[in-house]
Amino acid sequence: MAQSKTTNSMSLSKTFNQLNSQKKIATILLTDWYTKARKNQIVIDEDDYNIQLFLAGRGWGKTLTGAYDMIQYCLLNPNSICGVIAPTYGDLKRVCFAGESGLLGILDKGLLTDSGYNKSANEIEFYNGSKIIGFPAIEPDRLRGVQFHRVWCDELASWRYRETFDNLMMALRLGQSPKCIITTTPRPTELIKELAVRSDTKIIRGSTFDNVANLAPSAIKMLKERYEGTRLGRQELYAEILEDIEGALFHGANIEQNRVELTPTLTRIVVSIDPAVTSNASSDETGIVVAGRGEDNHYYILEDFSGIFSPDVWIKKAIECYYKFDADRIVCEVNNGGDLIEKLLRVQDVNVPYTSVRATRGKMLRAEPISALYEQDKVHHVGYFKELEDQMTSYTPYTTKSPDRLDALVWALTSLQSSGKAIFRIS
Repeated sequence: MAQSKTTNSMSLSKTFNQLNSQKKIATILLTDWYTKARKNQIVIDEDDYNIQLFLAGRGWGKTLTGAYDMIQYCLLNPNSICGVIAPTYGDLKRVCFAGESGLLGILDKGLLTDSGYNKSANEIEFYNGSKIIGFPAIEPDRLRGVQFHRVWCDELASWRYRETFDNLMMALRLGQSPKCIITTTPRPTELIKELAVRSDTKIIRGSTFDNVANLAPSAIKMLKERYEGTRLGRQELYAEILEDIEGALFHGANIEQNRVELTPTLTRIVVSIDPAVTSNASSDETGIVVAGRGEDNHYYILEDFSGIFSPDVWIKKAIECYYKFDADRIVCEVNNGGDLIEKLLRVQDVNVPYTSVRATRGKMLRAEPISALYEQDKVHHVGYFKELEDQMTSYTPYTTKSPDRLDALVWALTSLQSSGKAIFRIS
């Protein structure tokens, strides 16, 4: 056995020494990639799949995977033409070509022709006649009249035009088995959802934390502390495709695009309570949400303190929120509890301004005007509230479980509005 290994090693060494300088460089480059890459980063061509879809979180190594695949194909297939498409010109140049993990960051100049990289044309030419040509996804018509053996689509979920992908697939027609390699952080776009169920698509999934060996420990710690369990973290770090539920009144995209870290000066702040009737382990939650109205006439969700509490506990929590946020008053829904709720409050604090509200219409009707505020980009979540946001984006007319966090949010924002037809009675 030892003799066989020695013989093989000598044979490989002899073969390597017979290669010309470019082939030696190419061999070293690809060997290095196969050595350091994780198994799920290696693109393995399979006849059953025309598309390989890498759905992975930020920092997983998507750019490196796409770049090495392009380079490998060009080196092993002389005179081939490969395409790279990124969302914008900036993404194409800054990430796919010039980035640390991009094509030029990996390539040895010894593998290129004298002209090498044509910056203005976004074109790389190899010593063996192969080419890699870059295109921005924002210009779909530029993909008319070109053709490829292989293409790399980077961050497909951020492409503006579906037409770009269609034009690209029509151009993928050279060679015996042209392939499309897609690397993207997933979003529930129609195109991503369509590709995910195609029979000729192979899906490779990965999270940011698959690549901890190459990421700063402080960055990993920050990402976990800030985004673990959030809707954004599930999408951007764990690569989940988070679809809005059909019929849901609130949509994740509206929440995400209007999320903020800071608020303007707030002119009013309320603590809103949607109390549970009971407090055992199987009880509904008591919704406790803090919200404010800014001097910009937009609304800001400041905190969600909801949970399963006994009445004396949630009253105390609401009062704590009142003082912590320097709120103007506490608002509480009294359909189930009536005057008892104010009595509980006054036992704890006789000075807190208090308003009781009583629902006279169904939950969906109460929530619709608030949903409209989100669609108008007038509501901002200050931070991440996973449980609240999950409840919002999953609530439909057919939801049976009481959405207590959402109810508290609706009461808060309704009470902060200075105009509009009231859908509750203030006692």
